[in-house]
Amino acid sequence: MAKAKIQFICQNCGAVYPRWQGRCDTCGGWNTLAEESISAGIGAAPAMPGKSGRPVALSRLAGETEEVPRIISGIAELDRVTGGGFVRGSALLVGGDPGIGKSTLLTQAAAALADKGHNVLYVSGEEAVAQIRLRARRLKLEQSGVKLAAETNVENILATLKQEKSPDLVIIDSVQTLWSDTADSAPGTVSQVRLSAQAMIRFAKQSGAAVVLVGHVTKDGQVAGPRVVEHMVDAVLYFEGEGGHHYRILRTVKNRFGATDEIGVFEMSDSGLRQVANPSELFLGERSQHAPGAAVFAGMEGTRPLLVEIQALVAQTSLGTPRRAVIGWDNSRLAMIIAVLEAHCGLRFGNYDIYLNIAGGYRISEPAADLAVAAALTSSLAGVSLPADCVYFGEVSLSGSLRPVSHAGQRLKEAEKLGFKQAVLPASLNRKSTGEGEKANAALRLDKIESLPQLVAQIAAQAAQQKNRQK
Repeated sequence: MAKAKIQFICQNCGAVYPRWQGRCDTCGGWNTLAEESISAGIGAAPAMPGKSGRPVALSRLAGETEEVPRIISGIAELDRVTGGGFVRGSALLVGGDPGIGKSTLLTQAAAALADKGHNVLYVSGEEAVAQIRLRARRLKLEQSGVKLAAETNVENILATLKQEKSPDLVIIDSVQTLWSDTADSAPGTVSQVRLSAQAMIRFAKQSGAAVVLVGHVTKDGQVAGPRVVEHMVDAVLYFEGEGGHHYRILRTVKNRFGATDEIGVFEMSDSGLRQVANPSELFLGERSQHAPGAAVFAGMEGTRPLLVEIQALVAQTSLGTPRRAVIGWDNSRLAMIIAVLEAHCGLRFGNYDIYLNIAGGYRISEPAADLAVAAALTSSLAGVSLPADCVYFGEVSLSGSLRPVSHAGQRLKEAEKLGFKQAVLPASLNRKSTGEGEKANAALRLDKIESLPQLVAQIAAQAAQQKNRQK
C-alpha cells in the first residue's frame, strides 16, 4: 500500500510547503505551518482517482438566456448592493470587523424575507439560539418566521437543510467556525474553511437556495482564511464603519450578478440598522460653511453620486520634519498633490504640518478628489473660506493640468439637488462625460479651469478681497 503523502500548510495565508519550517516565507508568520494530508489539503486529488468521468454537454456562446431569479428583501440599500436582491443558487460572503453589525443586518434581512413568506434559515456557530432570540427581541423581530439553529459541523448542517423543503435563504454565521469530518485540522484553519465553504456553495448550486456566509476580517481589513474562498463565492460584500461614528457602509467588491463598487449606507440606532436614503445629507449635515480648509467633493460610488466634505488643516510646525496625517484618503496621493502645488503653484508647505480628514469617517479611493483636496489645502494655507455653495471634482496630473472624470452629469445633478449653486471642474470635460448633465443642471454655474495654478489664483484673489474688507 502506498504511503500517504503529507504537506504543511500555513494557517494564515494558505501557502503549501513539502516540509515543516518555523517561518512562512509568504506571509512571514512564525509557527503557522500545520501538517495535513494531501487528500484533505489544498491541491488535493479527487477522492476516487480510479473512477472515470463522464462527458458533459457543450453549448455555444450564442443562445437564449433567462433572467436571473432574485429574492428581493425589501431593504433598498441591501438590494442595491446585491444588484437587485439575492440570486437563487448563489453564494455571498459578507465580511466586517467584530461588532460592526453584520449579524444585525442579516437578522433584519432574514426577518424581512420571512415576513414575505420565504423559507429562511439562520445557522449560527458563534451564538446560542437564546442569544439570537435576544437580538431579535431587541430589534422587535421575534414574531418573524425565521428558523434558527446553533451548529458548527458541516455534515449536520447539510443534513438539516436537506430535511427542509426548498429553503430560499440560508445564513451561516460564521464560516470560520465550521468544521468538516473529512479534514483532520481544527476549525478555522485553511483546510476547514475551504472545505466548509465548498460544501455550502455546492449545496447552493444544487438546491437553488441563496447562501450567505459571514466571514471575520483580519487587521488588514481582509476576510480571514484563504483568499480562494473569495474566488469561489459569487459576491463579496464588506461591512465597514468607524467605531466613533453611527453610520455603516455595505460595500460591494465582487458581484457576478451586478455592478461592483456599489455601496449601501445604514445608520446604527437602538432599534437596529436604519437605511439612509440620501447619504450626501448625512456627510454634509454638520459642516461649517465659513471655516477655511473645507471643500465639498462630488464623488461617485458605483452608480450613486455622493457629496462629502474634505477638511484640511495647514499649521505651522514645531518639528524638524513636518507631520502629514491623513484619514480617509491615500497618503501617497496627498504627497503628490502637495508636490504639484509647490512645483507649479508656488506654494510652500515645508514648514507646515498638514492634516487631511474626510468628514464622517468616509473613505475616498477615486482620483477625482484631487481638485477638492488641492482647494482645501490652498484654502487652509491662505486662511480664506471657500464658497459654501460650491463643489469640486477633477483629477490633477503631475504637470498641474486637470484631467476630466467620468459621470460628471450625475455629480452635478446631485449637487443641484442639495442646493449647491456652483461647481469647479476641469475645462477639458467633453460632452460624452457630461451627457445631458449641463442641460439638466442649468441652475449650476460651471467654473471650468484648465490647470491647478488657475484655481490657486482664484483662492488667492478671494483672500485678498477678504483682507480688504477687514481693513
